[in-house]
Amino acid sequence: MYGSRIDMVRADAAWLARNWWAIALRGVAGIVFSVLAAVRGHSGAPRWFLLLEGVVGIAAGVVAFVWPGLTAIVLLYVIAAWAIITGVLEIAAAARLHNRIRGEWWLVLGGILSVVAGVWMMRAPGSGALAVVLLIGAYVLLFGILQVVLAFRLRGGLVEAEQTLSRAA
Repeated sequence: MYGSRIDMVRADAAWLARNWWAIALRGVAGIVFSVLAAVRGHSGAPRWFLLLEGVVGIAAGVVAFVWPGLTAIVLLYVIAAWAIITGVLEIAAAARLHNRIRGEWWLVLGGILSVVAGVWMMRAPGSGALAVVLLIGAYVLLFGILQVVLAFRLRGGLVEAEQTLSRAA
């Protein structure tokens, strides 16, 4: 373990320095793909739009490099908004499916967890990167467990429905 935040930053900088080629390769790939997209175009999308998208992507990368603190806060708010929207949609889906599936309360619980995690992230953005990483890790772990339980509940309902159909036939 590292002794201080400065040691962690030095270790991160050393890791980045050792793997500079991977970062350069990713950058080159991004440039190549954006140029190819601009030259070839996509069905229905004008070429200027794809070129603009590539330029915006490069600009976002420059901003992330120049102002990492701002980038971290913006990313935090994007993740928080995603969690809140996902949670609301899961609760709505559970309400719509409550007569069609068993165990829909697992979906509600996952939705509530998502909303709470998103609101907490928005209310405490300055709690530090480590706290956010731990919160996201805990959220993803709990959300994953809830999704696995829901999947097995749905599978059990499918097996039950198939058995009922085979008996009726």
